[in-house]
Amino acid sequence: MSGLRVVPAFRHGRERLYVCRPDGGTAAWYDREAGRVNLLGEDVRDEVLAALKPFLTGPVTVGPPPVPTPAELARLTLHPDDDLAPNRPGEALLVALDRDPGPAHRLRADPRRRALTAERTVGGALDRLEGAGWHTLHSVPLPGGDRVHHLLIGPGGLFAVHALYAHRSRVLIADPMVTAGHRDPEPLLRRLRADADRATHALTAEVHPVLVLVAPSHLTTTAEPHRVRVLRDTDLPALARLGGVLKPADVEALHAMARDRRTWSRV
Repeated sequence: MSGLRVVPAFRHGRERLYVCRPDGGTAAWYDREAGRVNLLGEDVRDEVLAALKPFLTGPVTVGPPPVPTPAELARLTLHPDDDLAPNRPGEALLVALDRDPGPAHRLRADPRRRALTAERTVGGALDRLEGAGWHTLHSVPLPGGDRVHHLLIGPGGLFAVHALYAHRSRVLIADPMVTAGHRDPEPLLRRLRADADRATHALTAEVHPVLVLVAPSHLTTTAEPHRVRVLRDTDLPALARLGGVLKPADVEALHAMARDRRTWSRV
């Protein structure tokens, strides 16, 4: 067969090179990250490898596409309206601000925009952990109007991450109360533990609560918070070094379950 074309594309955050027939049909695709050329027919093996030769990096495995795992099958059958994976950091706040942007001129900054800055900062840092085997879901809805800002799933376990805007503010943590700057104290740690418990119930796997302070000037804790890990946003890359809890197949299965909106409807 002649006239094969190599077309780059991105699927689920990963680059693939598709080898297309003259009629537009797919003959094979090359997953550079996995080091695999997936053939849809053995009769075109030589032609496909010749077309991909300029793009191959290192040794590759050549063969038919692997059989989908249960997690992949669940993702493929998930209705787009029920899929939480496309949510952007701060998705719920973005929707709320779009529906009600508030007055154009106000004496004080809209607190929703400060909260959005925090969720975007934390969400962006968590998304960058994907290359280390982690997945992050943003704005996971819980019944009653609550939500988990970010759900992190990876080799080190599952974490319900809450982002708190604390730019140039002194933060005092006296479990369960959190005081940021001149704002009134609030029992935030109690709420984070409750949300993590709800997530644990939904996923039937332990979810650990994490509070992330975005750009605080100073942090004081009166005692070690019960169960809640407290981090600055600059500490988030350290989570990528956690491991030994979940195998890759478990990570994928939990991610497939967690991205389904229906998983969260009964907690």
